[in-house]
Amino acid sequence: MFRSFTALALSASATFVFVAPATAAERQPFTPAAFAAAQAKGRPILVEVKAWWCPVCASQGRTIKAATAAPQYNNLLILSINYDKQKAEWKALGAQKQSTLIGYSGTREVGRVVYTTDKAAINGLLAKTIG
Repeated sequence: MFRSFTALALSASATFVFVAPATAAERQPFTPAAFAAAQAKGRPILVEVKAWWCPVCASQGRTIKAATAAPQYNNLLILSINYDKQKAEWKALGAQKQSTLIGYSGTREVGRVVYTTDKAAINGLLAKTIG
């Protein structure tokens, strides 16, 4: 009886492993080299300036994760700038605060969203970024 219960529990938990959504977009920490390489390839890029302590950043992250699980985001590169540790990098991109999202198509900026959790605005920026 115990063995059949254990086998049933294991098979049920294995099912949940495969149900979790995968993110189609690629994520990396922001480095000037990674950013330049992606731009040179003409790749769609989302730069997120975020802080671990920022609730707006956390909300944006959940929206981005949900949206970019879709297959049309397979080529999207998400580069994360640490607001507290990479001040020169976010200032170089013209950001003024954490929770700034900037979309690029290659070297061309296609839009930005600043300090908002509006899902429509974030999803609109993502759509513009992948063109």
